[in-house]
Amino acid sequence: MNATAIATMAPAGPQYMRALERANEVRLARASLKRRVALGELDVAEVILGCPWEAESMAVADLLMSQRRWGQTRCRKFLSQIPMSEKKTIGSMTERQRRTLAMMLNSSGRGRAWGATPWVTDSLTTA
Repeated sequence: MNATAIATMAPAGPQYMRALERANEVRLARASLKRRVALGELDVAEVILGCPWEAESMAVADLLMSQRRWGQTRCRKFLSQIPMSEKKTIGSMTERQRRTLAMMLNSSGRGRAWGATPWVTDSLTTA
């Protein structure tokens, strides 16, 4: 063997097994993230602004609906104000979209009851 030959390492296992391991790792991390959001340990606005690795490919609707009292209807109405697709991934959002969404979440008073809809402005309700 000559000195310029490059040794290649054999992969740790078949490609599909590595992909399954990675998918399981992401799934478990997302479940933990959603659990922390549901318990109130982590704020959704912080997740959107910080964009941790486990949330990069996550749909914004999945993150919003992990909050207590947030279902599909509330999420859809909330995102229609920006407008933003429910399927938009957090990692693909622009910095401006992140700041806007975080500001709306912080000003919405998420602890209020669903009927309050604090993000609806007077100009929308008087039209």
